[in-house]
Amino acid sequence: MNLKARIYVESQKKNAEAKLETRLTLLKEKGLDSGAISQDATVRQIKGMIRKANSRLASIAAQEKLNQQRAQAKADKLAAEKAAREKPKEEEAVAKEKGKKEKKEKKEKPAKAEKQGKPEPKKGKEEKKAEKPENQ
Repeated sequence: MNLKARIYVESQKKNAEAKLETRLTLLKEKGLDSGAISQDATVRQIKGMIRKANSRLASIAAQEKLNQQRAQAKADKLAAEKAAREKPKEEEAVAKEKGKKEKKEKKEKPAKAEKQGKPEPKKGKEEKKAEKPENQ
C-alpha cells in the first residue's frame, strides 16, 4: 500500500466511524433492539468499511517498519565500510613511518652491491641462434 495514502485511509476511517455513530443513534431512536441493529445492512456495510481501513493502516504500518529496518541496515553497512576504510589508513600511516626507515637501509645496501660487479648484458636473438647447433 502506498505510504502516502495513510492520511486518506485515516480520514475514510473517521468518516465511517461518524456514519456508524449516526446510524446507530437513528436506529435506537426508532426503538430497535441490539439484535436488529446488528443485522441492519447499512450498519454491517459501515463496519466493513472500518475493517478495511484498519487492514490498510496495518499494511502501511508494516511497510513503514520494514523501510525503517532497511534504512537502519544500510546505515550500519555504511558505518562498517567507513570503519574498514579508516583502519587501513591508520595502518598505512604507521607502515609509512616504518617504511621510510627501511627504505634508507635498503638504498644503502644495493648501492654497495652494484659497485662490486657489473651484470652481464642480455643476449640478443641473433647471438642465441648462433650458439645453437644446427641438426640438419
